[in-house]
Amino acid sequence: MTQIRHEPVAPTRTQAMAPGAAIDAHRHDTHQIAYAGRGVLAVTTGAGTWIAPATRAIWVPAGTVHAHQAHGELELHLIGLDAGDNPLGLAGPTVLSVSPLLRELIIAYTRTPDDHSPERRRLRAVLLDQLRASPQQPLHLPAPTAPRLRELCAILHADPADNRTLAALGRQVGASDRTLSRLFRSDLGMTFPQWRTQLRLYHALVLLAEHAPVTTVAHRCGWSSASAFIDVFRRAFGYTPGTHRLR
Repeated sequence: MTQIRHEPVAPTRTQAMAPGAAIDAHRHDTHQIAYAGRGVLAVTTGAGTWIAPATRAIWVPAGTVHAHQAHGELELHLIGLDAGDNPLGLAGPTVLSVSPLLRELIIAYTRTPDDHSPERRRLRAVLLDQLRASPQQPLHLPAPTAPRLRELCAILHADPADNRTLAALGRQVGASDRTLSRLFRSDLGMTFPQWRTQLRLYHALVLLAEHAPVTTVAHRCGWSSASAFIDVFRRAFGYTPGTHRLR
C-alpha cells in the first residue's frame, strides 16, 4: 500500500516544474491554493482531476489527499491558509477564476514566503477578499467508480477523438446506452456529452501546454474543425486557444 505523505502545514512558495513532473499524493492539515503562473496544472484526488491554466486556480481543502501534475513548463505558486481561512466555505477541491488583480496578489504573496511584516498581512487580507469574489468554474473531470463506466472512460482517455455514440461504446464494454447514461448521472453527476466535453478540454489544455498547433489539438481531441474547437474553448475559458499559447 502506498504511503500518503502528511505535511501538517501547506507550504507557501513558488516552484518551477518541468513538463510531466509531479508531486506525489500527500495531504495537509491546512487549506491550499495552487496556481499556475505559466503552463497548466492538474490536481488529482480520489474523486477525479481538476485542471487549471493561468486564468484559474485550484482550491484544495485541508485534509484532502491530492497530487500535482505539470503540463508544459509549470510555474507553480502555492499558498497555505489556516483551516479557518475558507472565504468561500468550500468543502471540496474547486477551480476558481483568477482575475488579473488576484493573479498579481498570488505572485506577490508567494514571492516572499518568509516575510512576516504588517504589509504582508495586509496583502493576505486583500488576497482573501479577492478569493471571496472569485467565481467557481466547472473544470472538474470526475473519476468513475462503476467498473463498466471506468472501462468506457479509459477508452476515451486513450483516444479523446473517438466519436462513437454511447450505444456503440456500450457494445464494447457490454452495457446498454440507457444503463451507461444512468451511470454517468449517478456516478459522475453529469451527462455523457458533458463528461466527454470536459475530457476533451482537459486533453486540449495539455496539448496546448506542449505547444501543439490549434488545428492539431482540435483534431486530436475530437472536434470536427478548428473553429468548432475554438468556440467551445472560448466559452469554457473566456479566451481563444491561440491566446492561451501566449500565456
